[in-house]
Order: sequence, then structure tokens, then C-alpha cells
Amino acid sequence: MRIYLIGYMASGKSTISGKLARALGYSRVDLDEMFEERYKITVSDFFYKYGQQNFRQLESQLLKETISLNNAVISCGGGTPCFYDNMYWMNHNGITVYLKLPAETLLSRLQQSRKKRPLIAGKSTEELPGFIKEQLRQRNIYYSQAQIIFPALSADIGHLKELILAKS
Repeated sequence: MRIYLIGYMASGKSTISGKLARALGYSRVDLDEMFEERYKITVSDFFYKYGQQNFRQLESQLLKETISLNNAVISCGGGTPCFYDNMYWMNHNGITVYLKLPAETLLSRLQQSRKKRPLIAGKSTEELPGFIKEQLRQRNIYYSQAQIIFPALSADIGHLKELILAKS
């Protein structure tokens, strides 16, 4: 079984994927880490040098390669479900879990984050709240297609595990 964790930047996909993988006895795969290993460049640097469209094409190819994985929790990038047929594909090749958080929580986490995030680079403190709310509005059409919508503030891994096992 493959479990795809989706959600906005800073929703906890990387952290929760590790905890969930341990709880299930599965391996953990991070799509961004897979990208950086394969192409020997950070996602941020790739975005700046080659653009979002080129990144999304390669990201989609990597996503499709996860079909070869069994018993894996796959942490996807925030935009992964929103391009090409990625959301449809994930729903047909695994269990999708949307880690949902309020915009205010995401804003706070992003402001405290030390990780470079290309989509918010250059956004002022005044611009960021509106940008996040607008992106969430646009992306909700994809995120809401997840088989499980999980309120990530609770981060109750035991409960999430039960929800997933009930779907399998």
C-alpha cells in the first residue's frame, strides 16, 4: 500500500510522514528529497534556474515512479496534487491524505520556518497572509479530492493510522 500525504507548505507532511511510517512499519519517502537526490540540486535552486513548469514536469515523473514502492508513506510537495493528473493518479494508486490546517497556522509556521520556499520568496510580511489564503482557495479543488481529510493540528498519528487502515 502507498499513502500519499498532501497539503500546503508547512502543513507537517514531512514530520507526519516519518511518524506515520514508523507507526505502520512502512518506509518513508519525501518527494522533494527524492528530487534533490536524483537531480543533485535543491528544489529552490531548481525553481530559480529552470522555472516552476520544468520542476512540475520532473516532479510528476518522480511521483509516477512511486508505483514501484510497497508499504510506503510518501510526503508530496505542496503543489504536487495541483498539476497534470497527479491527484487523480495518487487516488488511483494509493490512499491520499490531506493534512489540513487553517491559513493562520500555516502563516505562523512559514514565518518561523528556516526552509527556503520558492513560492513565497520575496513576499513581504504584508503580502504573505493574502497570498496563502488565495493559494489555499485555488488548491482546495485538488486537496479536497483526498480520500482522507485530516485536521493536522491534532497530529494524532494513532487516529490517522486507524483512518488509513479502514480505507485499505
